[in-house]
Amino acid sequence: MSPNAPRVAPRGDVALMHGYHSPQLEVDVRLNTNEAPGSPPDAWRQALADELATVDWHRYPDRAAIRLRDAIARHQHVDPGQVFAANGSNEVLQTLCLTYGGAGRTVLTFEPTYALHAHIARITGTGVVEGERDERFALDSPTVCGLVAEVRPTITFLCSPNNPTGMLESEQVVRDALDVVTAVGGLLVVDEAYGQFAPWSALELVDDERPLVVTRTFSKTWSMAAARLGYLVGPTWVVEEMEKVVLPYHLDVVTQAAGALALEFEAEMKERVASVVEERGRVFAALSELPVEVWPSDASFILFRPTDREGGEVWRELVDRSVLVRDCSSWPRLDGCLRVTIGTTEEDDAFLAALEEIL
Repeated sequence: MSPNAPRVAPRGDVALMHGYHSPQLEVDVRLNTNEAPGSPPDAWRQALADELATVDWHRYPDRAAIRLRDAIARHQHVDPGQVFAANGSNEVLQTLCLTYGGAGRTVLTFEPTYALHAHIARITGTGVVEGERDERFALDSPTVCGLVAEVRPTITFLCSPNNPTGMLESEQVVRDALDVVTAVGGLLVVDEAYGQFAPWSALELVDDERPLVVTRTFSKTWSMAAARLGYLVGPTWVVEEMEKVVLPYHLDVVTQAAGALALEFEAEMKERVASVVEERGRVFAALSELPVEVWPSDASFILFRPTDREGGEVWRELVDRSVLVRDCSSWPRLDGCLRVTIGTTEEDDAFLAALEEIL
């Protein structure tokens, strides 16, 4: 092939996009991607190994993921027909946008929030309107409902607890948003990737009569980021439409087995969540004693902004001390902000000591 041969151009909108990435650096303390601080139980590892030893590898996995969906449904006290599982909650979001988005349709987000909501929408050719949170990054009903009524989006995203601010959306805001979303013929998507860390969940509002779905992941509370497993709970009619769009056999046999077995260790999961919540309080208190602005969190991370130093400079100095947090400075309205995942006590102590030394 000639070295000067023309290359096929991507879609024009894709060519203008930036990919979604977080730095992967070799450090002693990695607190930048909101992974769980500990591994799943050894008993789960053994159960998964035993099951994989009996797999018929020459056969395709269960296309409908019936066992996994049944297990999730029992865990969430819903019907299996209300559950859609995929490779991480990101594939759930992508399938939602492929099913309900596209040319001539609009997604509504409220910045600052999880960047992949808008990114995935744009990849699927869906228009994006970005609303704004208040000066403390909170949302109220007039702001949400007014913009939904004005924009009339097909999909409205709420992230609760919100990433990267960690703030929980109130039940009243979600209920009011759902009323207006229903009136304009749209779909409300509440992203609860960190829902188990919070005191309230929109899952209690899900039924077949409401255009509401809640997405969750196994990456955080179940300590299974390596498995890439997420799911949605919503009306059966939403799940049925999504199943037309998702690729066949998209969930492999390992992921399905890992997820179904994990749900047998719910007590251990709740213990891990309680430990993270307690450690989150300790880290928040320590940050409050330093020259930083810090936001209260109902998630497994904390957002903060150094008040006397530039955030990017502090991030680089933390890396120099082999501590990696997330630099959110380039995200909408988050100039100078950093986000730290709650890790083990030892990891958090190393982070706090390094930050105190820098500041």
